[in-house]
Amino acid sequence: MFITMDVVFHEDSMYFSFESELQGEYQKEIQTLDYDYHISEQDEFGQSKLVNQEVAIPNSVQEALADPRWKAAMNEVMKSLQKNETWELVECPPGKKPVGCRWIYTVKYKADGSIERFKAILVAKGYTQTYGIDYTETFASVAKINTIRVLLSLAANLDWPLQQFDVKNVFLHGELSEEVYMDLPPGCMVSEKQCQKVCKLKKSLYGLKQSPRAWFERFTKSMRAFGYRKSNSDHTLFLKKQHSKITTLIVYVDDMVVTGNDPEERKALQNYLSREFEMKDLGKIPETCGRLMYLAHTRPDLAYALSVSIEVYTDADWADAVDDRSTSSYFTFIGGNLVTWKSKKQNVVARSSAEAEFRGMALGLCEALWLRLLLQDLGYLSRQPIRLFCDNKAACDIAHNPVQHDRTKHVEVNRFFIKEKLDDKIVELPKIRSEDQLVNILTKAAVSSRVF
Repeated sequence: MFITMDVVFHEDSMYFSFESELQGEYQKEIQTLDYDYHISEQDEFGQSKLVNQEVAIPNSVQEALADPRWKAAMNEVMKSLQKNETWELVECPPGKKPVGCRWIYTVKYKADGSIERFKAILVAKGYTQTYGIDYTETFASVAKINTIRVLLSLAANLDWPLQQFDVKNVFLHGELSEEVYMDLPPGCMVSEKQCQKVCKLKKSLYGLKQSPRAWFERFTKSMRAFGYRKSNSDHTLFLKKQHSKITTLIVYVDDMVVTGNDPEERKALQNYLSREFEMKDLGKIPETCGRLMYLAHTRPDLAYALSVSIEVYTDADWADAVDDRSTSSYFTFIGGNLVTWKSKKQNVVARSSAEAEFRGMALGLCEALWLRLLLQDLGYLSRQPIRLFCDNKAACDIAHNPVQHDRTKHVEVNRFFIKEKLDDKIVELPKIRSEDQLVNILTKAAVSSRVF
């Protein structure tokens, strides 16, 4: 037997008692149970069929402990918490109110509908926390879906492999800077002299308000220690450049995607993360997630230009809403792949269709400039200007020419913004016919002959 966190555990017993023990009885030893349950099986055709199709979710700890499968799941969680040194048992300081906790139960299913495993989660009652006492900042960065699309586009065009990873018990890795006290988990076996103590949390726990932020700060610290830096355009994107090669990792809470053109660095990163956290390798993302550009493979002289060029299609539907406000929309393409799009009602009433289109151009250009910054971080900044397509001649003329009169003076900020980018050769305005304007489908009705 061994002693840890002021709690006595027996190697041949489990962490949780039976229902009778919850009522005050205490036993020194508990008989070890066999948790190797056969919950799905194969028929003669190799197809998995359901076993125990109706699984009741426990409504209380007592019900869960009565079923060895749920009890095994709870013990698995407690082992993880113990291994992670999530808390230590202490006397509750005067004036401190411990946070409660509870068990959440769920059944994980495979793709064919058969039961994969029984899962239990210990969750802190974060809604009882008080700002300034046991938590302060709660904001945590979340990956932008647009950034993920850009990475997928680059991976498809440049033939980069995509690797997926998942962090087990992700919120248990965060380190707390505040003093947080929590009640003992329901059903936990401790010695009689420890029953009045509480858990002083050293690591974050599911349910705490600051858990997402604590996890992301811990992950960022680990990535920086391994030589990675945050992207300026998305703080969940981590980059490492060496020997003219690049490796990228984007994280969305506990899910990660790694790609790049440096296979040795990707392998080293995988080994490093496996040592730092308990990781699950989900394998390579199927190649069918995107088609490789034909020219990028058959014309090496065009591969570079195709993979980094940015095109923006903007349009506006003038005074289409009940309140006479117009709708702006845009499509943005990288290397011929659609990566971002938007359709949004303008916040002011436009006095003409040209003004409405002009505001739509400014909205699309802002998105394109952000994409340009992202490509610059990735080391694939195109030497070509951003191609901004607008089918309204009046709006294009306003952007190109230094016209100033009563009908345009109230949109001068947008005009100066676009004109500056035109003068700096960052953007160009090629002509496009209305029937070739792709983004029309977001603002105008399309006939079947155009769609099909």
